[in-house]
Amino acid sequence: MAAAAAAAAPAPEAWPELELAERERRRELLLTGPGLEQRVRAAGGRLPPRLFTLPLLHYLEVSGCGSLREPGPGLAQGLPQLHSLVLRRNALGPGLSPELGPLPALRVLDLSGNALEALPPGQGLGPAEPPGLPQLQSLNLSGNRLRELPADLARCAPRLQTLNLTGNRLDSFPAELFRPGALPLLSELAAADNCLRELSPDIAHLASLKMLDLSNNQLSEVPAELADCPKLKEVNFRGNKLTDRRLEKMVHGCQTKSILEYLRSGGRGGGRCRAKADGPEKEEARRRRRERRRRESGEGEGEGVDSASRLLLRILHVSENPAPLTVHVSPMVRDVRPFIVGAVVRGMDLQAGNALRRFLTSQTKLHEDMCEKRTAATIATHDLRAVRGPLLYTARPPHDLKIVPLGRREVKAKDLVRQLQLEAEEHRKQKKRQNVSGLHRYLHLLDGKETYPCLVDADGDVISFPPITNGEKTKIKKTTSDLFLEVTSAASLQTCKEIMDALVLKMAEINKYTLENKEDGSLSDPEADAASGQPPGPSGSPGATKAGSASLVVEQVRVLDEDGHLKVVYPSKTDLGLAAPHVTVIR
Repeated sequence: MAAAAAAAAPAPEAWPELELAERERRRELLLTGPGLEQRVRAAGGRLPPRLFTLPLLHYLEVSGCGSLREPGPGLAQGLPQLHSLVLRRNALGPGLSPELGPLPALRVLDLSGNALEALPPGQGLGPAEPPGLPQLQSLNLSGNRLRELPADLARCAPRLQTLNLTGNRLDSFPAELFRPGALPLLSELAAADNCLRELSPDIAHLASLKMLDLSNNQLSEVPAELADCPKLKEVNFRGNKLTDRRLEKMVHGCQTKSILEYLRSGGRGGGRCRAKADGPEKEEARRRRRERRRRESGEGEGEGVDSASRLLLRILHVSENPAPLTVHVSPMVRDVRPFIVGAVVRGMDLQAGNALRRFLTSQTKLHEDMCEKRTAATIATHDLRAVRGPLLYTARPPHDLKIVPLGRREVKAKDLVRQLQLEAEEHRKQKKRQNVSGLHRYLHLLDGKETYPCLVDADGDVISFPPITNGEKTKIKKTTSDLFLEVTSAASLQTCKEIMDALVLKMAEINKYTLENKEDGSLSDPEADAASGQPPGPSGSPGATKAGSASLVVEQVRVLDEDGHLKVVYPSKTDLGLAAPHVTVIR
């Protein structure tokens, strides 16, 4: 009888991905696809316990599974080295049972597109004392049903830099979120499409806040104290019901700087003049407090720099450019890597000494830091002379995508990925260690993708295959002075813009250093020569150096959708707003 019952019991669902990850000691794992639904349902709407026996995992993504209702017990104990946890577009909710943390190494947490309604203690992100997520930098809770945030969020994740709450049902922020020193590193707060009725004046305590999006809520007033945020560069209050009619018009048509100046001068929802109401003494105290915050945040440094030593970034607008470069975006990239920003920079001097080496090294550092090892975004730089526009940003099946990668022959994407996988395995055997270098580190970002993103020029040639490699056709050389830059991301358009800002400013610094030190172009740098494909030897400087000018021209590049409608233009009025003290942006 017992034997018959055992025979009738269903066999446990197979998880070949877990077996492979365990056998190859993988650090990244992606679970997705149509077969996932049935297996998770068989596991009781949870992740399989065996998943939590892979302690080497740094990156885990489980997405698009409508039967996943909770992660299941054992995650925190079994995955102590996890850096990124992506559980988007599932059915998690109404809470998280048990709570996720503590996860001491976690930096990125994406719970977007689920059915979360509340995150109370014991069913939330983790404990507050000690912090359950002490290293968390990015938290995405967008597209859920949250009516309130946990009061202890700031104590649970004190190093949070980006918080996305878009598309929930929030009517207020917890007061603890804005207490002094609660979130000293928070730079982006997005809470559009909620039911927010008020914004506390204590938001001024977010000393690192750069971007605030509260569009499409139910705000009637904007506190004047918002203008005291020392680093704030971008706000969005569209789609609210502001009682101050002038402010209502400004949020639809004015730059952030003008809006903050209006608030600072006394404009707010009630329309009263703060300077008159509080008196000159309090207003002067506020002015001194703002100046102190600016000094503490590093703003205003170098204001005494001699104008002759400043580097100029001149913006060339599309309307002033007889032949502007454009990028058309295909809907095929929507589910793969939907965001792209482009720019043209003219006047770089890469011939002198180590300039090219410093340029390439700066890209590597940006990929490691801001781009979070290309998981947040990927940079590609091209020799503009070899770029044939207009460009098409699209996605193709791996067997249809052909590219001539840097330093290789033409190959299909599926074969290139396979080659790199074999190279990585050989590298592991030779070095007798798990870590790999170069392009091999980014192969996991393509796991589970049915199509790969690519940038195609007017000749039909693929010049970029993010996040893996560029094409040989547009490779940067020492003789390159005009460049086309691209930044792509699966995260957000704002991420692309911020990284593009950092790249352009780094180029400005490199060019400034090159010109100030008058590097001798005959001083060959072997690494730079190898990277550029140029033989060592003397070479002259480009026109910008001959003219004795430390000026770069940044040409706007428009990104259009399939119908020709504008998606984004870079640089816009709000971009490059945090230029270094020695850089002047002329718009």
